[in-house]
Amino acid sequence: MMTHSPARRTPTANERDAPAPQRRQVVRRETLIRRELGHDIRHELGTIMVLASVLARSDDLNATSRARVGQILAETRWLEQLLSAYEQEVLVPPTRDGSSTRLDLVAADILRPIRLGRRTHVELDATEVSAYVDRLALWRLLRNIVCNAVDAAGEQGRVMIRVYRAGGQAIVEVDDDGPGFDPNRAAGSSLGLMIVNQLVEHSRGQLTIGRGTFDGCGVRLAFVADEPAEANARRRGMDAG
Repeated sequence: MMTHSPARRTPTANERDAPAPQRRQVVRRETLIRRELGHDIRHELGTIMVLASVLARSDDLNATSRARVGQILAETRWLEQLLSAYEQEVLVPPTRDGSSTRLDLVAADILRPIRLGRRTHVELDATEVSAYVDRLALWRLLRNIVCNAVDAAGEQGRVMIRVYRAGGQAIVEVDDDGPGFDPNRAAGSSLGLMIVNQLVEHSRGQLTIGRGTFDGCGVRLAFVADEPAEANARRRGMDAG
């Protein structure tokens, strides 16, 4: 299994030179702090989810407010999954575990809170396509890319997301009409870009960044596509025969 541990604090020179028992004590203390923090965050997430659930059942909410409350619940569920991944230190599970993820559904999930809270014109042109990539890893990856595109485009800008299948690949393209992308400036300073590169590498995908169709930044992601459901059914029928 290929795993990736969350970033840890770099030991100081004194800690590196300390005797082994003292170093182990530092590691145990940091582990305990992480567990306590995770425990407290889960309590707060649970409180938020209970309050949002109660609010969602209120009779005095209009359709727009009810949708926003529902999105709060959806976002807390994603956060709960991310917290679990950090605690288990498996942020990027293996890609070939027999399961696949619907790219179009994850893209739509990411767009809901953006459309509810931002004025940027965001379009989604998606066909049903699955790929061998972990669902949480894909959410983290696309969330970074799409939010960067929305920030670059601004409130009066435009972002287009396309999800489709091309041969044996599942493709996601994100274009914005912002000022564009300077890899020389972003490569060493962008934590989001570092996360994206890391997730693409562990997911055995391909990442291309350049000028997009709106003369802003264009990002293209390619993953190994899962076969369509009907193809899988035909193959299972042939194997059974």
